Amino acid sequence: MDSRERALQYHRRPLAGKTSVKVTKDCRTQEDLSLAYTPGVAEPCREIERTPADIYAYTNKGNLVAVVTNGTAVLGLGNIGPEASKPVMEGKSVLFKRFADVDAFDIELKVADPDALVNIVKAMEPTFGGINLEDIRAPECFYIEDRLKKEMQIPVFHDDQHGTAIISGAALLNACEVQNKKLEECRIVISGAGAAAIACALHYERLGARHENIVMCDRKGVLRPGREEISEPNKRYFFASTRAKTLAEALKGADIFVGLSAGNIVSPEMIRDMAPDPALFPMANPVPEISYATIKAVRPDAVAGTGRSDDPNQVNNVLGFPFIFRGALDVRASAINEAMEVAATKALSDLAKEPCIDAVKKAYNGREFAFGPDYLIPKPFDPRVFVHEAFAVADAAVRSGTARLKPDMRRYRESLEKRLEAFSAVYG
Repeated sequence: MDSRERALQYHRRPLAGKTSVKVTKDCRTQEDLSLAYTPGVAEPCREIERTPADIYAYTNKGNLVAVVTNGTAVLGLGNIGPEASKPVMEGKSVLFKRFADVDAFDIELKVADPDALVNIVKAMEPTFGGINLEDIRAPECFYIEDRLKKEMQIPVFHDDQHGTAIISGAALLNACEVQNKKLEECRIVISGAGAAAIACALHYERLGARHENIVMCDRKGVLRPGREEISEPNKRYFFASTRAKTLAEALKGADIFVGLSAGNIVSPEMIRDMAPDPALFPMANPVPEISYATIKAVRPDAVAGTGRSDDPNQVNNVLGFPFIFRGALDVRASAINEAMEVAATKALSDLAKEPCIDAVKKAYNGREFAFGPDYLIPKPFDPRVFVHEAFAVADAAVRSGTARLKPDMRRYRESLEKRLEAFSAVYG
């Protein structure tokens, strides 16, 4: 059976799809039924009507995220529509539960108009504790997320933008450490000018990169003054004062390359002209801008990572969104802000420097990992990510004032460790 058929069988059998609903209370007797529904259900309804915040005490809202898309920019597949995007959104829901014990419903909307989509998502606020936007094309995604963040009182997070930024940011910080460079002194070239590229560049600035050291390229070349066909403010912000007009010209002397564009657009000759000891993160999927093997063959002094699981240093968004929402939900944050995103990056960066544990070796066929060129960020199956990142995000939410709950943080960390033990026993 080839890989295509295995994938189809996985999604088809024994039940179609990847998720189902689990009942969390007994409903075996007449008494159970009277509590679950009428007449008993009226009591929590009355309590919530009197005190709306009690919805978190009597319902699943506090642990429930909506994975929302209109299918206009599905990774590697493009504008395939909401129906065809459903397997991806179901998969996202699986990852929320498997890695952070967050319940998630996938919601695919047949809506092209950004304002209509915003209104639909806003109307779902009573149901969900958070909104994960997914695979919505640029520039609409910027407008949609910005409006929802301003108009909703629960966390809204566009993972295609911020998830990629958070994980790759951790890789960049540690790549600089391994290569004995300072991020604020590095020249960074980004291939791609879509939602993920712009979010990454903004996040790198928060981590210390200097705005004037960032050069962004789209299909037509470097974003620079004179490109009058570009009207989007997010892109014009990254107009660079440089003589370089092409990606190849921009890469000359660059310290860092970040790819968020298309496969096989970077040649070996282009990376030969980069600065000594460069870092390259070609993240186009499934085919990166330049392969990991080619990078190491042409530039053995480079550190590198891609979006592929068969390469070292995979930049995988599963290292971000489940744990970010876990921390945000636990302190009932009203938003996921920049401080929380930076905290998530630094938690991942720090964890990569910790000694490898047996659980990681077991998940990766006995292989042991140590911080260095081939291990810049933690592995998704490292259980410590759950505690480190969720705690860092929750702590940043409290410190930055977006948290409605302010728990004792020592006890909160202990509760994360206990929760990890509980759901690890289920998922292994």
